[in-house]
Amino acid sequence: MKILSIDSSSTCSTCSILEDNKLLGEIIYNDKKQHSIILLSQIDSLLENLNIDIVNIDAFVVSEGPGSFTGLRIGLATAKGLAQGLNKPIIGVSTLDCLAHNIAFFDGIICPIMDALRDNVYTSIYKFSGENLERIKDYMAIHIDELIQMLKENGDPKVCFVGDATYKFKEKLSNSFPNSYFAPAHLNIARASSLGELGIKKLLNGDQDNLFTFSPIYLRKSQAEREYENKIRMVPNE
Repeated sequence: MKILSIDSSSTCSTCSILEDNKLLGEIIYNDKKQHSIILLSQIDSLLENLNIDIVNIDAFVVSEGPGSFTGLRIGLATAKGLAQGLNKPIIGVSTLDCLAHNIAFFDGIICPIMDALRDNVYTSIYKFSGENLERIKDYMAIHIDELIQMLKENGDPKVCFVGDATYKFKEKLSNSFPNSYFAPAHLNIARASSLGELGIKKLLNGDQDNLFTFSPIYLRKSQAEREYENKIRMVPNE
């Protein structure tokens, strides 16, 4: 079974192809948000270099968020178009699940943090039970200080932080948690290969998404929506 996975939820644009439990190839660009320009060419390049025809892909896995609103929509539209055109399954995997999976078998708490601007983060809390990744808190968009307070409710946990927000908050988190660890740079992105591994597990369990109702996990309203609501509140009642 060949799986093509796609992630464009952040500045990183990445795609990979897995065949069963083997990673055949992966392309990662982590520079600028040019997903609408480069994502399809990445996929074409990956297929060409692996000498795989797109019709031989058995399912498509895509990041369902949270993350960049525009990036998520580009990735999802691409995966949906391919899945519908080829009549193949589509599976959504959370970006946060993917980041946590990067830190496989860490024996403490795993806390992915993605920058949500204004000192907020997209986050959740995980632990490994044997070979299984367990999410022990739901997906959240909260202030970094709220996250610190939440984690401190468990005393002084052994915790590994992973994600692009670690660069922004590393000093604050290090001072708050003496028993803290931080993922290396190559694991601080939601790699398409990790996304694909989780997607394969879901597919084998009979879990796939409805092509026509599947939508991203945003966790919060877009800036345009917030600005519009503020304008509405400022209009005086007649």
